[in-house]
Amino acid sequence: MMFQSRIPLLGVVSLLIAIGCGGGKPSDASATTDPRDSSEPSTIQLAQAVDQAAQPSGGGAGSSTIHGQALFQGSAPEPTRIKMDADPQCALQHKEAVHQQNVVVNPNGTLQHVFVYIKAGLEGRTFPTSTQPVSLDQHSCLYTPHVFGIQTNQPLEIINSDSTLHNVNCKPTKSKPFNLAQPMKGMKTRKTFTAPEIMVKCACNVHPWMAAYIGVLEHPYFSVTGEDGRFTLAGLPAGQYTVEAWHETYGVQTQTVSVGEGATQQCDFTYKAQ
Repeated sequence: MMFQSRIPLLGVVSLLIAIGCGGGKPSDASATTDPRDSSEPSTIQLAQAVDQAAQPSGGGAGSSTIHGQALFQGSAPEPTRIKMDADPQCALQHKEAVHQQNVVVNPNGTLQHVFVYIKAGLEGRTFPTSTQPVSLDQHSCLYTPHVFGIQTNQPLEIINSDSTLHNVNCKPTKSKPFNLAQPMKGMKTRKTFTAPEIMVKCACNVHPWMAAYIGVLEHPYFSVTGEDGRFTLAGLPAGQYTVEAWHETYGVQTQTVSVGEGATQQCDFTYKAQ
């Protein structure tokens, strides 16, 4: 039997029915997926996937840079532990406690998972769309990366690296939503978003703790803060910009930044504990 999850068959059927309640009938993954190597992705591969999504995407149009940090003031909230016991395949992949990723404060007093991008200042300019796929991996029953950016019409490659059923229910309001099931390890599917949107949420109806947020833009000037809380928007034309920072718990902040030709401008955002 190809399905490797330990969830009872009746439970699987019920879950597949429930998926449809989250955003329409799941897509037929078999028509759009290809088998992958069944070996587990290495820690290095996963780190590279996160780094690729978090790093600045701009380049080629200019030589100016805006960079900074997402600073955090106050006491970090206690992380919420994720209970994965409902799916033994998920629980077995973690020897230590796993926590929600909505608020991750770094040891240096900065905040992870802040999506920073150019909101205004590029009007009248066009930018080529990257043909390099951006990966959204379902690994250890978590989405990797948790927050990332992509250009309109750039390929999004959705991968199931787990030996259990997942579905990816993405609900953009400006592009066509989709809800696809990936019941087997190694499946992958490509999707695109046709219109810019901040942010698109993707969720797994089978494992309700799983969530990912995608910033869709027509240009390549976006970044996501990581373990050092930093972001970089490189390769910008000289000009005045509205820079926006988005965080799923602490909301949106904007700043106006002017940067000269070949110059580098600092732009920090400060979030306060609630």
